[in-house]
Amino acid sequence: MTDPRRATRILGAALLILAVGAGVSSTLSKRAEAEDLAITSLPVARFMSANAGERVQGLVWRGGIEMQSPIDTFGGLSGLGFISDDQKVVLVSDRGNFISGQLIYDEAGRVASLIGVTIEPLQNSRGAELPRAFARDSESLAVVYRDGVPSAVRVGFENLTRVADFELADGRPQGPAREIPIPKWLSDTRTNETLEAICIAPPASAVAGSTLLISEGILDDVGNRRGYMLGKADTGPISYVPGIGTNPTDCAFLPNGDLLVLERGVALIAFRMRLARIPAAEVKPGAVLEGETLLESTGGDIDNMEALAVHTAPDGSTRITMVSDNNFNDWQRNLLLQFSLPE
Repeated sequence: MTDPRRATRILGAALLILAVGAGVSSTLSKRAEAEDLAITSLPVARFMSANAGERVQGLVWRGGIEMQSPIDTFGGLSGLGFISDDQKVVLVSDRGNFISGQLIYDEAGRVASLIGVTIEPLQNSRGAELPRAFARDSESLAVVYRDGVPSAVRVGFENLTRVADFELADGRPQGPAREIPIPKWLSDTRTNETLEAICIAPPASAVAGSTLLISEGILDDVGNRRGYMLGKADTGPISYVPGIGTNPTDCAFLPNGDLLVLERGVALIAFRMRLARIPAAEVKPGAVLEGETLLESTGGDIDNMEALAVHTAPDGSTRITMVSDNNFNDWQRNLLLQFSLPE
């Protein structure tokens, strides 16, 4: 949520969402580059009155953390990907930074901390830092596999709407961007309501390897969110039907090919979120995607939920991880919340 005028219309005078697309000065970028940062991780023990291991609507709560840092480039977390079996992660910030680190779990299998954190600026196709705030608004991230191994991350941007790959090296995205062609109707739309969700179909999917793009606020003729599927054999438009009062902010595939879509909205002076599941067989070009609700929440248990990823935890369970974007506001939080599907 990067436009303060839009947020103010929704929330009224009681709530002001500050613009988070503002650029980071070159001094801050150089200070953050390749620097190990200490992140304070506060445990989130309960969610909607449930303890870890207890069911919450269509999911099982597995624990979470609130991440804090005095470094003013840590925040705005809008996309998430797991890049190794030892729980190394890459997040993308809507100020145009990669945040890399490793999640640590306790003996009970609950996420406990984020360690080894570095913050590095994204680069353009020439290997230089992105020059303007308008170009830095990175909002989504998916991991690209080659021969079964994570090899790159695919990043979606709004405002200057585009998709680009960044190679992985030493557990971090590095080097210049390699832009991926996207439909002209998408790249020509340059607002903060364009490309919020990007995910890549797993091997079990009928559209394996295809990249799914879902816009936050670009509407088709009947008011659904426009999207597109990029693939060698599976290319074409899709539409997504969100819940009432929420818009898509990220997507991720389950190992069996089912699609999860995270949605975000506001209600009075609180954030709302919804997680929907679409069966694998329905995910194909030309489809109108409308999922069943797995989880809905409003208020203090959540924040501005924007990032979604699916991965395997150290105990072997499939986890669904959501991360919030604090918009670089003191009164918001960087939450990392984990769930699993009921057995």
